[in-house]
Amino acid sequence: MRFFERHAPTLAVRALDGIDLAGLKDEVTHLIVACCTGLYAPGIDIDIINHFGLKPTVERTFVGFMGCYSAVSALKLARHIVRSEPGAKVVVVNIELCTIHLQEIHDVDQMLCFLIWGDGASACLVSSEPSGIELKSFHSVMIGDGADQLVWRIGQSGFDIVLSGKVAQTLGHSLPAIVGPILGGRQVSDIALWAVHPGGRAILDAVGRAFGLQDPALHLSREVLRQFGNMSSATLVFVLKNMLDRKLKGLGSAMAFGPGLAAESMVFETAG
Repeated sequence: MRFFERHAPTLAVRALDGIDLAGLKDEVTHLIVACCTGLYAPGIDIDIINHFGLKPTVERTFVGFMGCYSAVSALKLARHIVRSEPGAKVVVVNIELCTIHLQEIHDVDQMLCFLIWGDGASACLVSSEPSGIELKSFHSVMIGDGADQLVWRIGQSGFDIVLSGKVAQTLGHSLPAIVGPILGGRQVSDIALWAVHPGGRAILDAVGRAFGLQDPALHLSREVLRQFGNMSSATLVFVLKNMLDRKLKGLGSAMAFGPGLAAESMVFETAG
């Protein structure tokens, strides 16, 4: 945690520079930080406010220990804020140092689990202004009987994570029955863009089969996995950023999976 306290703020600042937070410092009304790999108090939210000189009245919320899907949870909270306060400008930061929890072990399954993790940070600005990506609707669901398949606890040598090889199998079995609610009642054919959290190759394969997607649909998710690994909550925003950078246009579905086993998803639209 001391390592996290030293280095996580620096990584968060780099992500926030990407949305020019310094230039927006007098306009920001809310700050949401999502993280499951480190904690301290006063926290990273205070460090961000002090570094950028944000107003001391900025409302702060920390979304902790929700794992990979907290990217969607944080965006959902930001949307709720803007819908209730149309003038609000909400900064969302996802910051994860997953690799500080790698441990010397002899279990092959756990070694393979460690291989997919990476460190990263992402940042978004959510407001009522009609630009970028429109967050249209959200959906939460508990999936199957997989509560023991993704577990994240504090152990003797750091945070102990269990990422079972059965997760992909559980998703593949359970997702087809809930495609409609995840897509807000729409058909798969209505969705042009897919932003699936790249929790691993097998998970992306399972989602692709469950939704009947062709390989190109998950290309951006696979590209982020190849370049950066699974950065827990920070990862999904990398996929969304790639869509904006490439000026892709259309209705989209984003989803991520985490402890529970649960899924958080949203329907969005980008104007390209």
